[in-house]
Amino acid sequence: MSLVPYALARPFLFKLDPEKAHELTLDTLAKLQGTLWQRAYSSRRVDDPIELAGLTFPNRLGLAAGLDKNARCIDGLGAMGFGFVEVGTVTPLAQAGNPKPRMFRLPQAQALINRLGFNNEGLDAFIANVKRSSLYQQRQNATSLKDAETGPMLLGLNIGKNAATPIERATEDYLTCLDGVYPYADYVTINISSPNTKNLRTLQSDEALDSLLGAIAQRRETLAMQHGKRTPLFVKIAPDLDEAQVAMIAATLMRHRMDGVIATNTTLSRESVQGLTHANEAGGLSGAPVFEMSNRIITQLRTALGSDFPIIGVGGIMSAEDAVLKIRAGADVVQIYSGLIYQGPMLVKQAAALIKKSF
Repeated sequence: MSLVPYALARPFLFKLDPEKAHELTLDTLAKLQGTLWQRAYSSRRVDDPIELAGLTFPNRLGLAAGLDKNARCIDGLGAMGFGFVEVGTVTPLAQAGNPKPRMFRLPQAQALINRLGFNNEGLDAFIANVKRSSLYQQRQNATSLKDAETGPMLLGLNIGKNAATPIERATEDYLTCLDGVYPYADYVTINISSPNTKNLRTLQSDEALDSLLGAIAQRRETLAMQHGKRTPLFVKIAPDLDEAQVAMIAATLMRHRMDGVIATNTTLSRESVQGLTHANEAGGLSGAPVFEMSNRIITQLRTALGSDFPIIGVGGIMSAEDAVLKIRAGADVVQIYSGLIYQGPMLVKQAAALIKKSF
């Protein structure tokens, strides 16, 4: 049970520049994780297991990538009660991202705009942080294979390309990252949908996606033999797609035997936030305005992919009821990000509990 109501901390955090508040929060989590002070925000995990992509998710509520880009706070975030946490996006080389300011709040719409641009410390630092986590150490010290595969939560590692890498060579970056993270991930996410890296979303087009996923699928076979495990691969797509594009992506995912899809990333649309302060800032819009857009893509994916293909739903979950509605739209499990910023850690337990009650 959290000892510090988020309602007391939020006004202070919201007075800060959004990126400074983000960094302060992560720095605090990194310092407190594994200590008694972690109890200040921790919560007992709701037990609601589901089998998906060959994995057992402890519950259906996860954290979306982007909050912890460098995998610094895996244990601290896990203490909030998530069934799974996804960290990254990581790129082969460290990069600073786009110029500041690059994060903006739209409180009237319960929304955020960011144009961070995959700012991260690079693959080597990312892997080192994963290996330092208690989650990883616990699995290393397990006395049996079954124990090693049964942790307090699942860990997703999200990979992308460096901004300086020409789009024609993007596959090289994804393969480099896949090689690096493969042994440490419960699942790997191929992020081809951030709007903040030039031309990245062109990888969602027919020929580019077919080529990329073909190369990734081939490399996965090599890595599975090398490491003695077949790590599931998910692909994260944008909400700014029409029905024909969704159908093409669905067919390509199945053709290359991807294990799941994450729908969706942030949107470039500003239709629902017109007139609000910061509404015209460049970048991806997240939060409540993305909820219906994401659900539309999820429903289309479910129709195209059938009932058994794993879908992780993300976008605009600001309440426990929103989480339930996203699963009813067709998702198997869901992730939050902006909802955690606006509602705080209690949303994790509330959403996981209502999902368990509803399904």
